[in-house]
Amino acid sequence: MDQFVVISGCSGGGKSTLLAELHRRGHSVVEEPGRRIVKQELQEGGAALPWKNAGAFARPAIAMALEDRASAAALRGWVFFDGGLVDAAAALEHLIGEPALAALARSHRYHRRVFLAPPWREIYASDPERRHGLEAAEAEYSRLLEAYPTLGYETVVLPKVSVSDRADFIEAVLGEPPSSGR
Repeated sequence: MDQFVVISGCSGGGKSTLLAELHRRGHSVVEEPGRRIVKQELQEGGAALPWKNAGAFARPAIAMALEDRASAAALRGWVFFDGGLVDAAAALEHLIGEPALAALARSHRYHRRVFLAPPWREIYASDPERRHGLEAAEAEYSRLLEAYPTLGYETVVLPKVSVSDRADFIEAVLGEPPSSGR
């Protein structure tokens, strides 16, 4: 879908804060599947966590990303995804070696431009849902920086500027949203 825009990249690179700003500006946003799963598993005492059971975590992340895309089809204007299907499929391949990226990502497309938040040591912080360190986040970023172009996406690295300036940058790069909303 041409109006579906992915903001991906380094964990702790400011994606969630940026999506909150885009939402404040009136855009539709979709929270990262992995973070939602981790939050739910922690609340319920579950084991589908990347640090406990990678397969039980990554497969539901893919399913949730597909559900998110289906739900967002009715939305108009730009719809910004915090990560999404490519991120979830890349995680599945990395965590347990199950090939998923090419098949899933080629049949469920997003806007041709994907915005990547680079590693940013000054703002990186771990939290209950993000227990890995900056080194693991940088490795994740490297995998995504490689994965998106191999699937035919143009990657645009976000500048390390204020959240408002980042949102301005994205809006300027994208221009007007598709008029049909589809």
